[in-house]
Amino acid sequence: MSGAFGKPSAWQRIKPVFAGFDGPLLFAVLVLGALGLVTMYSAGFDHGTRFVDHGRNMMLAAGILFIVAQIPPQRLMAFAVPLYALGVALLVATAVMGITKKGATRWLNVGLVIQPSEILKIAMPLMLAWWFQRREGQIRALDFVVALVLLALPVGLIVKQPDLGTAILVLSAGLYVIFFAGLSWRLIIPVVVLAAAAITAVAVSEERICQPDLKWPLMRDYQKNRICTLLDPTTDPLGKGFHIIQGMIAIGSGGVNGKGFMKGTQTHLEFIPERTTDFIFAAFSEEFGLIGCGSLLLGFTFLIFRGLMIAADSPTVFTRLLAGAITLSFFTYAFVNMGMVSGILPVVGVPLPFISYGGTAMVTLGLGLGILMSIAKSRRLVQS
Repeated sequence: MSGAFGKPSAWQRIKPVFAGFDGPLLFAVLVLGALGLVTMYSAGFDHGTRFVDHGRNMMLAAGILFIVAQIPPQRLMAFAVPLYALGVALLVATAVMGITKKGATRWLNVGLVIQPSEILKIAMPLMLAWWFQRREGQIRALDFVVALVLLALPVGLIVKQPDLGTAILVLSAGLYVIFFAGLSWRLIIPVVVLAAAAITAVAVSEERICQPDLKWPLMRDYQKNRICTLLDPTTDPLGKGFHIIQGMIAIGSGGVNGKGFMKGTQTHLEFIPERTTDFIFAAFSEEFGLIGCGSLLLGFTFLIFRGLMIAADSPTVFTRLLAGAITLSFFTYAFVNMGMVSGILPVVGVPLPFISYGGTAMVTLGLGLGILMSIAKSRRLVQS
């Protein structure tokens, strides 16, 4: 309703800001966010302000989502090269004068302490989507080679830190863009076959290749130990295998219905390590059981399905590749986290989206969702 002298009301003035938001995507985010808050309240009950901080991080991510959603995709494309260059430059600076904690040099002090590798989770798909947009209609084999070089540079720097979890996320985001750009299956299938053969060889030769004095090429001892522990966590149940064993016990003890909210014994007796961060899925499974896990999987499935629908309806190469890569990055987050907690993947530092505690990861999620919402919003406004 208009106010005095025909002036528009406050809602009429701000309504255009919300116009075009994708309702189904927003619904999926709100459901997963609510599950994250409930889980954090229980898992972080005796962790001081973890629940409050998790809520604050969610509000920060929501604010970033809202702001980024107002930026048209064409404007986002202008950030691709500068953001990628900044991220790589900061990674180089980290390698030269970064802060080392627990044997890893992942942080850089630029007035405040930051983790530059997080920038590449968004900058990498942005950069590659920009590259293939420039090559639209004339993509050749050489263009895929250039894309792989652009991808290999930051991934190599992140692996050297070392930070295997973030390297996997950046690598997968870049590979998704390259795949959606039209990489031939004739090149993909041989790589998949070789990877499967290597995994099979490691599993079959476990006793011989997992000997303590045997070095693995291109891998550090702790990375080798993670893989060997995955193959048989009972070899060191109170040491390297403790995380996996306790995670599987918590998941199995939840049964079909779960033990109930705030009633997880593995969680509250502190048997689950990192129960508010990397292993929060174990705490969730123990208290909410198979039914809760099924609901969580449905939530992620709906989010991914909706993101892929947005990508499929995108009008340009840039928006299609970017939306598809960001959406499947959420899949990678969830799959790797649930896989490592369930004992089917090595333990790496990958959070469960919306559920795990962590401000940096939440900001990255907000950025990704904001870009998805921007793409969906621009398409809806054009159609209307």
